[in-house]
Amino acid sequence: MRSIDCCSLTFVSILFLYTNAVANAQEIEDSVSPKVSAAQATLKFSTKDKMLELKQELRKKWPKNRTVRFVFHGHSVPAGYFKTPEVRRFDAYPSLFHQQLCEHYSTATIDCCVTAIGGENSVAGARRFSNDVLNLNPDVVFIDYALNDRSIGLEKARKAWQSMISKCQERGVLVILMTPTPDSSENIADANSLLSQHSKQLRELSAEFEVPLVDSFAAFQKLVAEGKNVKDFLSQANHPNRPGHEVVANAISKLFVTTR
Repeated sequence: MRSIDCCSLTFVSILFLYTNAVANAQEIEDSVSPKVSAAQATLKFSTKDKMLELKQELRKKWPKNRTVRFVFHGHSVPAGYFKTPEVRRFDAYPSLFHQQLCEHYSTATIDCCVTAIGGENSVAGARRFSNDVLNLNPDVVFIDYALNDRSIGLEKARKAWQSMISKCQERGVLVILMTPTPDSSENIADANSLLSQHSKQLRELSAEFEVPLVDSFAAFQKLVAEGKNVKDFLSQANHPNRPGHEVVANAISKLFVTTR
C-alpha cells in the first residue's frame, strides 16, 4: 500500500479549514449586512413618499407605534462643540430638534443619535458611514460636513456626499443634506466664499438626488441681511452658540412639524 505524504495531508487539511473559515465568515457577514438586490437598487426613491410615511409613523399611538430614529452625521457642530473644548450636547441642534419633535408628536417614540466627530470632513465620514450610521437602522439621516469640507475641496466633497446619499437611498433611508453654519472669518454675503461655494454644491446635490435640504447657510444670510451680526450667533469663529443652534433646529423642524 502507498504511504500518505504527511506534508501533503497537512496542506490539504489547512486548505480545507481555511476554505470553511472564509465561507463561515461570509455567511456571518451576509447575515448582519443584508445586501440590496439589483431590483431594489434601481427603484425610484421617492422622498415625498418617505416623508409622508414618516409623518404617519410619528402620529401613531401605542401599541401601534414604534421607535423612529434620526441620526445626525457630521463634524463638531452637530457633535455639540461650542467654544472648544467645551461640548454642550443639550444646547446643540440635534437635541433642540429632538425636543421640538417630541413636543409636536406627543405619542411618538423618537430616538436621536449623533455620530458626528469634531474635526472630521465628509471623506472620513463617508468611510465609516455604513458601520457607524446605517448599522443603527435609521429612518432619517442628516449630513452636516460642509464647514470642514473647505479643506478638501469641492470635488472630493461631492464624491463623498454622493456616496453617502446613494447608500441611504439603496437602503430606503431618508437622507437630508445640510448647508453649513457660518464662520466669522468669511463674509457670509460673499457668493465666492468657500462656504458659499459648498452651499451651492449641496443645493445642486439636493436637486440631483431629489432629497431634502436644510439651508442653514441661507437662514443665517437672511438674518445678516436683516441687520443682525453673525457673531451674535457664534460661540467662537466656527461654532454656533445656543441661538445659532436654534436657527438650525427651527429650520429642520419646518420639514416635520406640520398641521396636516
